[in-house]
Amino acid sequence: MSDALGTISEMRASLTNGWRWSAAVLLVVVAARSVAAQPSDTTADVTLMEPARPVIEKGLKFLASRQQEDGSFSAGGYGRNAAVVALAGMAWLSAGSTPDRGPYGEEVSRVTNYLLDHVADSGFISVSGATSHGPMYEHGFATLYLSEVYGMSPRDDLREKLARAVDLIVRTQNAEGGWRYQPRREDADISVTICQVMALRAARNAGLRVPNETVDRCIDYVKKCQNTDGGFRYMLQGGESAFPRSAAGVVALYSAGVYEGPEIDRGLAYIDQSLPRGQAIGSDGHFFYGHYYAVQAMWQTSGERWERWYPAIRNVLIERQQPDGSWADPVSFENGTAMA
Repeated sequence: MSDALGTISEMRASLTNGWRWSAAVLLVVVAARSVAAQPSDTTADVTLMEPARPVIEKGLKFLASRQQEDGSFSAGGYGRNAAVVALAGMAWLSAGSTPDRGPYGEEVSRVTNYLLDHVADSGFISVSGATSHGPMYEHGFATLYLSEVYGMSPRDDLREKLARAVDLIVRTQNAEGGWRYQPRREDADISVTICQVMALRAARNAGLRVPNETVDRCIDYVKKCQNTDGGFRYMLQGGESAFPRSAAGVVALYSAGVYEGPEIDRGLAYIDQSLPRGQAIGSDGHFFYGHYYAVQAMWQTSGERWERWYPAIRNVLIERQQPDGSWADPVSFENGTAMA
């Protein structure tokens, strides 16, 4: 991971892993690319974006209508999960709101307070009593959100708690170079690993220290997870490739500062095979997860791949939005909506 993000390509890589890409697949296109792209590119993106604007606002309003006073989305279940809360916060951030500022400023402040209030002395961010697929998912997304909101929030304890959260990621990396469900240096999988890498990238962009050794070991782990077909397996021990984790694998490399090379080329070619073609969202329990990462990978590579991919996923999501502005997802409506 480079210490200086000075070139346009590095700016694009940085934007790819900040809040502009961390939620609201439909929303973030113009917000991210307008910073780094040439004027002609931005005009093209505005055109791509136009059909999605009313859909986006409807989704953001749905999330706001579901938020509780404490920043969560329910008294139990996934509504209190730190990752779901963080993803919703990043959706509002991507719309231009910041703590106490903008149309969703109050909602963003509640998310910030909720996550900071659940940072343990160890730095671990997890909510007791919340349903969780794996606590390190919660920790990774929460750390990513706090990295992106750093400098915007009036909370005096933000930097200190964020630094503890980042340190926990660094010290729990296992011998293979990855992470898994618990904050322990035991096994690892590519899915949890990408959450931690994105958090570390955002933290470094915010000015926090991330050891180069941690990033180098992660790169080695992700590369070793790639199969001969270009896709990525779940764990080093073996297994078949699949679209969701392969999209995550490519984004993990981008997040770690690997912007080109055979692993990227083969990974993108594998992802190409899963171009959205109007398939039912409910037919794949990992639909939002896979496309959350795939759209980041395609934006990073830009060109014909991006111009083909974004309209396809945009149209599928527009078609599948519920009347109340939400998107249905096996985890929760809030999770699906924030990732859409």
